[in-house]
Amino acid sequence: MNEENIIIEEQVQYTDDNIRHLSDMEHVRTRPGMYIGRLGDGSLPEDGIYVLLKEVIDNSIDEFKMHAGTRIEITIDDNLRVSVRDYGRGIPQGKLIEAVSVLNTGGKYDSKAFKKSVGLNGVGVKAVNALSSHFEVASYREGKVRRASFECGILKTDETEDSQDENGTYIYFEPDNTLFRDYRFQDDIVENMLRNYTYLNTGLAIMYNGRRILSRHGLEDLLKDRMTNDSLYPIIHLKGDDIEVAFTHANQYGEEYYSFVNGQNTTQGGTHQSAFKEHIAKTIKEFFGKYEYGDIRTGMVAAIAINVEEPVFESQTKIKLGSTQMAPDGETINKYVGDFIKQQVDNYLHIHQDVAEVIENKVKESERERKAMAGVTKLARERAKKANLHNRKLRDCRVHFSDVKDNRKEESCIFITEGDSASGSITKSRDVNTQAVFSLRGKPLNSFGLTKKVVYENEEFNLLQAALDIEEGLDTLRYNKVIVATDADVDGMHIRLLIITFFLQFFPELVKKGHVYVLQTPLFRVRNKRTKIRKKEMREDGKKGDFVVRYCYSEEERIKAIQDLGPDPEITRFKGLGEISPEEFAGFIGPDMRLEQVTLQKNDQVQKLLEYYMGKNTMERQNFIIDNLVIEEDKPEDYDYE
Repeated sequence: MNEENIIIEEQVQYTDDNIRHLSDMEHVRTRPGMYIGRLGDGSLPEDGIYVLLKEVIDNSIDEFKMHAGTRIEITIDDNLRVSVRDYGRGIPQGKLIEAVSVLNTGGKYDSKAFKKSVGLNGVGVKAVNALSSHFEVASYREGKVRRASFECGILKTDETEDSQDENGTYIYFEPDNTLFRDYRFQDDIVENMLRNYTYLNTGLAIMYNGRRILSRHGLEDLLKDRMTNDSLYPIIHLKGDDIEVAFTHANQYGEEYYSFVNGQNTTQGGTHQSAFKEHIAKTIKEFFGKYEYGDIRTGMVAAIAINVEEPVFESQTKIKLGSTQMAPDGETINKYVGDFIKQQVDNYLHIHQDVAEVIENKVKESERERKAMAGVTKLARERAKKANLHNRKLRDCRVHFSDVKDNRKEESCIFITEGDSASGSITKSRDVNTQAVFSLRGKPLNSFGLTKKVVYENEEFNLLQAALDIEEGLDTLRYNKVIVATDADVDGMHIRLLIITFFLQFFPELVKKGHVYVLQTPLFRVRNKRTKIRKKEMREDGKKGDFVVRYCYSEEERIKAIQDLGPDPEITRFKGLGEISPEEFAGFIGPDMRLEQVTLQKNDQVQKLLEYYMGKNTMERQNFIIDNLVIEEDKPEDYDYE
């Protein structure tokens, strides 16, 4: 037995020295995912820096809900450093240090002080403290201010002095760049978050980097800002003691819901959203005495917000409500929502017969279309089921977004590719636990202007819908991220637009809920020529001795790589995904893969956008192309098309 084998077979010693106790702050830093979900760099709304921001703002919102303070001032310097000042009661100064650094410590365990709060677990701001390279807190109360500063959760300063400032709390934090690598707060993501707060808290003014954000009409404003198609009738806006709903119908397929609990945006819904969907359809059906739930909800755009005592969420990030009761000993959420909808909506429809007529016409239209394609739908479902059994186009993964109890469900994704070479490279390098692959055959059909019948008649669309499991809506969506992975050329761009058109035309909520992304793949590989290397020898950091490899996603990155690597580098221009080896591809679809989220702004009118870009070849579009045509220059001599 040689020395190497002796080392390998030597038993690892297990002694008292292996037993460690972590302080609260150490535990948060060691296991950040337990407290904030993913880390990320701020390019996506679910990245951890926005959870940190939300945890701080939640406390200020809770002060407003307790009728203490009507404004919040938020500043983010250089997209890096955050300060939040509210004008509530201020954290009790005697427990200030414990409130921001000791887990399971807080005032929200006492429901008398915070009856319907979001942050009930005593974790939020402590996680912000632990995961920040620098953290400051100040509590202004009754003519005094107590200030404390921390570094990575460790207390550095603590002082108290007289102050004439208004009561309230000030918090400053810088997310730790060693955890959130190269992070940046994105202005549009932050503003969307803040607008959600104002929709749910009419009368609250938020000053964000000098801009004033407020809402005067609550959920009605939310729908007006989020709808990308015109409503068929004025938004119905109803309020109760602990419930607010707003809804209308639009000329679009699918259903679109926004839900909130105690001011928290529950992007994945939960018991309150399910109750609304059930009872809004039931009430309208009973009003007319006929029609099916699916026909009633087709084209519906709605928002619901409720206040619950001691809400239970399915994760620390609080994006899905698990509570079944309004309070520990109160009536069920389903009954509370159902009773409110039954009384208020039924009364509204009896009073506003003109609106009732418009709703019925929309329901009849949905019913006619459903019946017209009933036979096609049945055959298509059978074909899709048979295709899935033989796994012709879908290479599935083991973990799905619909797996409620799986802690990796948020990582589930599906790559939509075109061609065998691209799908082959991704299939060979993917994580089979969380990454699925769906392979298109050629360019998909331009679905703009077509009815949903085409979803069932077109094999590609039918099988894609079946793979995603979204025929009945997003409640059964199998993958958290739907990633369009096409070549970075004209044909790839065209395929990308055709796929996005399909989603916008028939499943707009898939885009609006942030599930659709575009995979960014490198355009160039730049490496020095001093040493040749075999692929199997390449380390994860792209180095082997003095051999360095850089993957570049833009011309600017290519130029910088050439400068960094010195004279005469070897440059490869990737023409397509199929030219990237599986070994290389593994790095592009790993945890740090570059994704561009497909989003819709409040001024985007989907039908007008699709008509302009995907409709008939209008003179308007021809003129736009002519006016913006750029003649491609000769390729640089340093390209190496190997």
